[in-house]
Amino acid sequence: MGIQVFITVRTTSQRLPQKCLLPFGDGNVLEHIIGRSLHFGLDPIVCTTAESTDDVVEEIAVNENVRCFRGSVRHKLKRWRDCCDKYAINTFHTIDADDPFFEGVLVHKSIALLAKGYDVVYPTESSSAGAASVGFSMTRDIVDKACKLTGDNKDTEMMWHFIEKIPGLRSTILPEENVNPIKARLTLDYEEDYWLLCTVQRIVGNFASRKEVDDLFRRNPDLFKINWFRNAEWKAKQLEK
Repeated sequence: MGIQVFITVRTTSQRLPQKCLLPFGDGNVLEHIIGRSLHFGLDPIVCTTAESTDDVVEEIAVNENVRCFRGSVRHKLKRWRDCCDKYAINTFHTIDADDPFFEGVLVHKSIALLAKGYDVVYPTESSSAGAASVGFSMTRDIVDKACKLTGDNKDTEMMWHFIEKIPGLRSTILPEENVNPIKARLTLDYEEDYWLLCTVQRIVGNFASRKEVDDLFRRNPDLFKINWFRNAEWKAKQLEK
């Protein structure tokens, strides 16, 4: 079945309400993420919550002919672990539904690195800083260990905080593709992010590689200013969580 990717999504975002349903490209943001996953030869599973507000997410998955798993609302790690168990998955990669220009090539490289004996492969440093080019690769077993440490009712939205507490964790960071990454915020949390991402999509299309996206910013060095001021607030919110 190829590389399983969990598209982690819910509709109850607060800073930008229902951002996964916003128009984007040929459909909405979630449909774009699913289509981009398939374009890069990945096997997506839409991983959402059991809340009725996310019924629409399941409907989109069904319409796009991909699998959907519904689980814990607050305990994201438990949702992933239970999804693994339902579909007999041992390794997977995470794709947030607010990262519409993730790079499929990097997903393949991350999973290949995981196979060298790691429990988790972290995104590149630039991706974690807001470039949103790749997610986490991890094993089902390490997620299960994290769940056993946290219990059943923990809020694990910032899941790496709990993964890092596992004794003997074997982890690494995916190396940067480019020694001089572009300065750009390409994740979707604020209205200004949406403006920028829609601009990028209109110019380079749905399935542009990250090189094509990066080249756009190099040709237009002020483009990043549309939403870059939001990055400090975004990082502060992550630390707060």
